Amino acid sequence: MKKEALYLEKATSINLFSLKTVQMKTFHLSWIAFFLCFFGWFSHAPLLNSTIGPDLDLTKAQKITAFIASVGVTIFARLFIGNLCDKIGPRKSYVYLLLFGAVVVSASSFANSWETYLVSRMAIGVIGASFVITQYHTSVMFAPNVVGIANATTAGWGNLGGGVTQAVMPLIASGMLAFGFAESELSKWRPAMFVPAAIMLVVAFLYWKYTTDCPKGNYEDLPNERPQAKEGESSLFVSAMKDKRVWILFLMYAGCFGMELFVNGRAATYYQTQFELSETTAGLIASLFGLMNLFARSMGGWLGDRFSVKGGLKGRVKWLAIVMAVEGLALILFSRMDVLPFAIITMITFSLFVQMAEGATYSVVPFINKKALGAVAGIVGAGGNVGAVCYAQFLLRSGSSLQDCFLYFGLIVIAIGFLGLTIKFSQEDEDAAVEEQKRLEALEAELKKKEGVIA
Repeated sequence: MKKEALYLEKATSINLFSLKTVQMKTFHLSWIAFFLCFFGWFSHAPLLNSTIGPDLDLTKAQKITAFIASVGVTIFARLFIGNLCDKIGPRKSYVYLLLFGAVVVSASSFANSWETYLVSRMAIGVIGASFVITQYHTSVMFAPNVVGIANATTAGWGNLGGGVTQAVMPLIASGMLAFGFAESELSKWRPAMFVPAAIMLVVAFLYWKYTTDCPKGNYEDLPNERPQAKEGESSLFVSAMKDKRVWILFLMYAGCFGMELFVNGRAATYYQTQFELSETTAGLIASLFGLMNLFARSMGGWLGDRFSVKGGLKGRVKWLAIVMAVEGLALILFSRMDVLPFAIITMITFSLFVQMAEGATYSVVPFINKKALGAVAGIVGAGGNVGAVCYAQFLLRSGSSLQDCFLYFGLIVIAIGFLGLTIKFSQEDEDAAVEEQKRLEALEAELKKKEGVIA
């Protein structure tokens, strides 16, 4: 029987089909919780034009404002949640967020005016901060040799929730009407909101019961395990704010996840206007963009771990810079394609690299400031939402075509990629990373030797 290898209580491998260890229970529950939060966060999007908009008599400008408000609130929520993880631990933070999500998603069904709807969308935007807790929790559960792929996989699979809700929520709404839970076609969205809310409650219970803050237990029982500033130091959040590397990663995440959010929201429109496709066909092609989350983000994190074997922390940074530069180049090529098949190919290529860049970013994050991990993860995560809002504002105010915006943004992403090369680690941190790598290799060799003896 294969034995799980641990390094400082952290898992050194990912056994997807095992739920025996707290590390793997946390792995699966963290991406499921993230998936549900993103499902709830974007649950209004597929119903907005067909039912919610007509039901509440919303204008086009109000719909756009609701989207920007929902995404914008997440910026501040991610900063707050990251700091909260450092203070009370990821377990309580996620349970509280899921409970809050269940309340606000279900409560949104009672909106009866533009004002109440806007408030509900802003409240729902808070659960977009779930990403930070997922990244925090996997970072404390997995050893340096696999933390990149662990973070990337949970993020990639969780991020699928935003895409799955596009297909599932209309079906749930139709089901509510068919089974008599809704009075009319326009009101069917209201009872539909209780479905993701109910599932959030179930997952909140499972998260409370089957996870711990760290491999050794919960912070409330192990006060020395909780990240805390040393005497005389600034708070953990302030120390993270003062680190310029955090802000470089903030910009890099704006260049990858922020760009993904923007392109994901505009791809269908782009295909309709640029290639004169029907709404259905354009939507189908655009959906290919999100499917890369199944593996691309994991690949980015895994390659970050591989680059660190020989290159140390510098290797992780170099890989991030490379993949960001290629992402920008792919976006530029996509913007220049006037033939549909080539446009699809370059879009998929761009999607592959943008999501690998996201995985690569969070293969670097755990090594910036281990004591202020939550604060760092929150600040960097907020960068994605800031980027998405900035790109959308530029499109609205510049008067440029969407095609030209893709070109400009591609150039910006390449520049940000090169900026990543300025991220430096102290020699002490580099030496510690090398020493950790040697210990992990020795641990793996010892485990293989024992397995050979047992066999």
